Amino acid sequence: MGVDVNTIFQIAGIGIIVAFLHTILDQMGKKEYAQWVTLLGFIYILFMVATIVDDLFQKIKSVFLFQG
Repeated sequence: MGVDVNTIFQIAGIGIIVAFLHTILDQMGKKEYAQWVTLLGFIYILFMVATIVDDLFQKIKSVFLFQG
C-alpha cells in the first residue's frame, strides 16, 4: 500500500501552517485572504489524499483482476 508516516506528517504540517496563517490573517483584519489561504490549503490536501486513494484503488483493481 505504501501510505507511510511521512505523508501523514506532511498533511498534518500543512494543516498546522494553514491554521497559523489563517489565525494571523484573521487577527490582522484580512478575513478574505484568510479564507483563501484555508481554501487553497484544503484543495492541496484534497489532491494529496486523492492520489493516495487512487493508488489504493489501483492496487485493489490489480488484486481482483489479477493484473500486474
